[in-house]
Amino acid sequence: MHTLVVNCGSSSLKYAIFDTQTEQSLLTGKVERLGQSGDEKQRTHQVAVAEMLADIGQRGAEFDLSSVGHRVVHGGTRYNTAVIIDEAVCAEIQARIPDAPMHNPYALAAIQAAMTALPDIPHVAVFDTAFHADMPRRARTYAIDYDVAQQHGIRRFGFHGISHAYVADKAAGFLQRPLKDLRLITLHLGNGASACAVEYGHSVETSMGNTPLEGLVMGSRSGDVDAGVLLTLLRSGDFDVEQLDDLLNQHSGLAGLSGLGNDLREIEDQAASGNDRARLAINVFAHRARKYIGAYAAAMGGVDAVVFTGGIGENSATMRRRILQRLEFLGLVIDEDRNQDALVAADQDYALLTSKRSRVEAIVVKTNEELMIARECATLVGSLHKDTAQALANASIPIAVSGRHAHLTAETFAQLFGPDATLTHHKDLSQPGQFAAQEKIDLIGPRSTITGVRILGPLRSVDQIEISRSDEFKLGIDAPVRDSGQVAGSAPVTVKGPHATVQLAEGLICARRHVHMHPDDATRFQVQDRQEVAIAVRGGARDLVFGDVLIRVKESYKLEMHIDTDEANAAELGSVATGSSGELIYTDVDDAYAELTNPAQRVKHND
Repeated sequence: MHTLVVNCGSSSLKYAIFDTQTEQSLLTGKVERLGQSGDEKQRTHQVAVAEMLADIGQRGAEFDLSSVGHRVVHGGTRYNTAVIIDEAVCAEIQARIPDAPMHNPYALAAIQAAMTALPDIPHVAVFDTAFHADMPRRARTYAIDYDVAQQHGIRRFGFHGISHAYVADKAAGFLQRPLKDLRLITLHLGNGASACAVEYGHSVETSMGNTPLEGLVMGSRSGDVDAGVLLTLLRSGDFDVEQLDDLLNQHSGLAGLSGLGNDLREIEDQAASGNDRARLAINVFAHRARKYIGAYAAAMGGVDAVVFTGGIGENSATMRRRILQRLEFLGLVIDEDRNQDALVAADQDYALLTSKRSRVEAIVVKTNEELMIARECATLVGSLHKDTAQALANASIPIAVSGRHAHLTAETFAQLFGPDATLTHHKDLSQPGQFAAQEKIDLIGPRSTITGVRILGPLRSVDQIEISRSDEFKLGIDAPVRDSGQVAGSAPVTVKGPHATVQLAEGLICARRHVHMHPDDATRFQVQDRQEVAIAVRGGARDLVFGDVLIRVKESYKLEMHIDTDEANAAELGSVATGSSGELIYTDVDDAYAELTNPAQRVKHND
């Protein structure tokens, strides 16, 4: 089975065909000069699609197309995963044209032309915004009047998500470490440019915002600008809204600073010849990127690797060096020979840029958005087996509400309760081998204290105290959302027992919602350990869909979904959720879930 991938811009259409089993690229091509007049007719996107199909046919290859994947830059709040394209999807892409005027109208034109030419196979939209959809609320919210923002749908969406997701995964493979254990800063640098903080596999911050205009310096786009400057230009009378739009999108960035256009190669050549504006453009570009690296390292509490991709990120060794210099304080030490030689060989997909003594790695990775789109298509189309999906949807998952509790090491327990103390059994928990102890501790924060937090047994190898968002604000501590056991770099907290008070340097978290499964359950539900799913929660006063639910599979586990008290309150389940259950959601398979998958009803854990 083969997937055709279409990546359309304002003046060109790139395409590729992939074998969905081997992920081998079977064919690539590009149609250019769209919007211009040809010998007989204007080169529209309909013409481009016709030329694409003609090219595929002329090469003599026979392809069994199972799907067509389309890159769409802006999916708004409605679409946070790949979807089968229908009239509603096209309407949303159309509605987002004002937010992505350089991208969405051309993607929509190509989609409509391709669906007309290939009407009998599924067409899939893969959104640049999807990877950032679950960013914490603090990262996606602008500090303007809340009601105004809600009325106009103003929030930070982020873009280049397809590329950021791909290179983060490739970097994890290069480092031979699970992506879920890494804190990465990915830099997609090209005519469009953005940075992303990828914490344990999830986008938690990114430089582009409500539109692809915010953030880093780009080829012809400004990136960050004081909003007051825009007001000044409007009040001057020299610019109206359309002229200001043109200034920021077409005549800013490297082009506006240098006066030479957006080609960094020419700018670097002119800078070497003494052109001061070219030098300024390079310095501003590098400075802005370096500033974001420092900010994102602080936001994540550290960084394991910085990853470069995109046309500039992959090809400009001098720009990479400028960006990475003066980052020794993070433990990042560039190796100039490695930097100069990176990706020189045609078969290289990634390369290391840092020296052996560097504690933080820098890597350059060739992005492959087309392959990522093909993967998304294969996954989605492969799930469209309605009989199987319906059967699985009818299988319920019991829900348990997990209140605040503590897992302690033997050392910490001895400090709090005395060297001869032992953990006393209170009652068994639903998960085999786990129990609630009689012993309790107090949590002391800068703002207040929470008393009577029960310890769960048996004792563990690391201290981990799990609280809700409400508890976090009561204590006055910023606790990150983490998987169980993933406490490195988490929040500090003071704990008090009858024998002593102990200051923990880390260990306070808001636990990520998850489902415990025995391997037999995983087989029945057709899911894997560490997979992320959506769960529809039933049994409360109102039904909700919880996204970003982690599947955890182990021989000793019993089937059960764990949510915290805030999440239970959101679904009005009560403190114990007696009789409540959840059902796996298969997007775009069962129309019965259409109402539940409304974004307005989704509850985010990482707010």
